[in-house]
Amino acid sequence: MTSLFSKIKKEKKEEEEKKDKEEKQALTQKTEIKEQRKLLEKAKLFDIILAPIITEKSTRLMEKNQYQFKVKKDANKTLIKQAIEEIYGVKVEKVRTIKVPEKPRRLGRFFGKKPGYKKAIVTLKEGYSIEIAPK
Repeated sequence: MTSLFSKIKKEKKEEEEKKDKEEKQALTQKTEIKEQRKLLEKAKLFDIILAPIITEKSTRLMEKNQYQFKVKKDANKTLIKQAIEEIYGVKVEKVRTIKVPEKPRRLGRFFGKKPGYKKAIVTLKEGYSIEIAPK
């Protein structure tokens, strides 16, 4: 009789161990999925900022701690803010966006359009700066 009870106890222990292993595997899979999602979000943030805009006006704005960037057309202010903070490691105070329209152009008898784009003017908090062009 004791052997029968010991077999039942062993089976219960084995079942509990299997459940524990399955729970641990599920937790590790969930954490891996979360890490992958974070990496994808960071990659998306790097895709939002297309290029810095370097013109005479933008260099004047740099003295006021404001920087101009060409961004994706579907980017909103919060995404732009997150992207700038992630890429350059600075704190953003304010973001302003402008949609620059298409402009008609002509070369001889051929008509065309200069493509439009979205521009973001980012104001950084005091004490932060971005080195866009090396001096």
